[in-house]
Amino acid sequence: MLGTYSMTPISTLSDEALLDQLQRAAFGYFPQTMNPLNGLVADNSRDNSPVSIAVVGFALSSYPVAVERGWMERADATQRSLTALRFFRNSDQSGSPTATGFKGFYYHFLDIRTGARVWQSELSMIDTALLIAGALTASMYFTADTPDEIELRELVDFLYRRIDWRWAQDDGDTIRQGWKPECGFLHYGWEGYSEAILLYVLAMGSPTHPITGDCYKAWTATYQWENLYDHDYLYAGPLFVHHFSHAWIDFRGIRDSFMREKRSDYFENSQRAAYIHREYAQRNPHEFAGYDENCWGLSSCDGPSDEQLDVSNEPRRLFGYAARGVPYGPDDGTLSAPSVLASLPFAPEIVLDTVRSMIARYPEMLRDGRLSSSFNPTLTDANECAWVSAGHFGLDQGIVLMMIENHRTERIWRLMRDCPYIRNGLHHAGFRGGWLQQPSTPGAR
Repeated sequence: MLGTYSMTPISTLSDEALLDQLQRAAFGYFPQTMNPLNGLVADNSRDNSPVSIAVVGFALSSYPVAVERGWMERADATQRSLTALRFFRNSDQSGSPTATGFKGFYYHFLDIRTGARVWQSELSMIDTALLIAGALTASMYFTADTPDEIELRELVDFLYRRIDWRWAQDDGDTIRQGWKPECGFLHYGWEGYSEAILLYVLAMGSPTHPITGDCYKAWTATYQWENLYDHDYLYAGPLFVHHFSHAWIDFRGIRDSFMREKRSDYFENSQRAAYIHREYAQRNPHEFAGYDENCWGLSSCDGPSDEQLDVSNEPRRLFGYAARGVPYGPDDGTLSAPSVLASLPFAPEIVLDTVRSMIARYPEMLRDGRLSSSFNPTLTDANECAWVSAGHFGLDQGIVLMMIENHRTERIWRLMRDCPYIRNGLHHAGFRGGWLQQPSTPGAR
């Protein structure tokens, strides 16, 4: 069943058929780049790519979607999930320079064969949170009373309870961003609005090592509220910041104390972010090619580097892989179509037209049916095709798959609304209202 899909010209597809095709193609990334011996998934499809633990979290979240859509058998999805979860349970947690993790956290990048740390990467708190969110998704979906699914749920519970979130505070006000065996904690914490809202929710929901109650308030105290293009919103420059936590948590109608004061919520804030990105592209302050109301979206993504000259040979800086943002930059003319598509639940009325327009104008961005990480219309080749990122990145494919599913069926949101750890974390962080006031319905899909 895996890989048995064909591409139909985008222009002939209805909106629902277009979403189905893009979502199915995005899912294909995970079985194609997974090591079947340990369940680990490559960060990207380029040769010799290491594992990204966050991408494994997206893979674990994708398998239930694939089962429900008929792309994968339930037994296959269960075994793929178990393989990864068993690996993390048995992994080296000594914190040595060649281990897999420490204190229940994991190094950002791992060797896809051995699972050992690579690139001297940091023990990553946020990427561990994304991995655990995927594991919790699996545990909420695979609820059958069978030996494999019982084991799966027990593994997820063990992995979550093992994480020492309080240690990650390092006696500070907020959670540290990372730790390395060579130098200890990195000298900066998770401060300012970011994708880390999921991290704080999981850290507060822990039954074994929760962060202290004031830690979340200390984080929200570092937020930056702005008015941009007549939109009042909680600022974060790259689009992915407004997506990642939303892949698992339905923020519609639930508010913490910060959002109650602003009379908004995080879902509405992400909607405003999409419109701000579109307005920035319409204004196009740097006069890049392609930018307009149907071609927008700056995010953390791959991009051309300074080794390549732009079309007019100007000394314009190019940033490679970077977190591009609106309106303060950086911006080198590189746009992220996956980040636009991930805004679908927030602003479908502008996202679908934009995705269709970008693909029609720059069909080279669609490779193997999947949206490439990024494209840059200002940089063109001899055939006047835009520069396009080589290969595919798991984070892009994962967020596309999950946000399309949340738009179509709310499947991931409904699963996680019943997760006791998520509910407890949200309550401890001060969230009230909406679905949080309703009793959970374990086992519901």
